[in-house]
Amino acid sequence: MIRMQNVAKRYAQTGEVLSQLNLELDPGEFVFLTGASGAGKSTLLKLIALIETPSRGNIYLNGHNVTHAKRSQIAKIRSRMGLIFQDHRLLQDRNVFENVALPLRISGYSQREIPRRVRAALDKVGLLPKEKSNPIALSGGEQQRVGIARAIVHKPRLLLADEPTGNLDPTLSLEIFQLLAQFQQVGVTVLVASHDLNLIAQLDKRVIRLEHGHALTGLRGD
Repeated sequence: MIRMQNVAKRYAQTGEVLSQLNLELDPGEFVFLTGASGAGKSTLLKLIALIETPSRGNIYLNGHNVTHAKRSQIAKIRSRMGLIFQDHRLLQDRNVFENVALPLRISGYSQREIPRRVRAALDKVGLLPKEKSNPIALSGGEQQRVGIARAIVHKPRLLLADEPTGNLDPTLSLEIFQLLAQFQQVGVTVLVASHDLNLIAQLDKRVIRLEHGHALTGLRGD
C-alpha cells in the first residue's frame, strides 16, 4: 500500500526534517507512527497525502510512484484517502450532517447517494442521532468522531490520522483508537501519528518510531 524509499524532506527555515527514510505498510495494516515533537511525524503524513513533496527519494502508493504526481492527478489519488486532524477542522456554520457530506458534495456524488453514505458513516461512529446538531454543541470526543465520519464517508482505502487524540482525555483517546482499529478490520490501511506511548501500548499494533527524522525502528505495542 505505502512504500517510501530514501525519502528526505528539507525546509529552508528549519533544515532537514526527514533523511534517508525507508518505510513500508502492507494493505490493510494498522500502524502507529510515534516520536518526539519535531521528529517529522506530521511531515511524513503530509508527504503520503501529497500535501508536501519530498526533497529527495520516492513515494509509492499501491505500487505507483506518486512522488511527482501532476496536480491533475493529486485529487484522484487523494480521493482514495481519508484524513483526520487533531483540531477536527469542522465548519461551525454547518450541522453534523453537512460537515460529513462536504467531501461527497465536492466530489459530485448524487443527491440520492449522499444521505445514505453520510448516515452510514455517522452510524459507524455512533453519532447518527446527532446529525442535525451543530459542532459547537458536541463534546471534544464527539467532534473528533464527526471528523472521522467525514474522513471515511467515501470509503477510503487509506486512513491517515495526525495526533487525532491530542486534545482528549485517556478514556476518550482509547475509544478513538479502538474505533480507528475497526476500519482495519474491513481492509482499510490505517496510519496514526501519536506521541501517547501509554495508549499505544494498549493496542497490539506495529509501531514505527521516528528519531529526529533520521532513524526508523519498528516495534509492537503490547
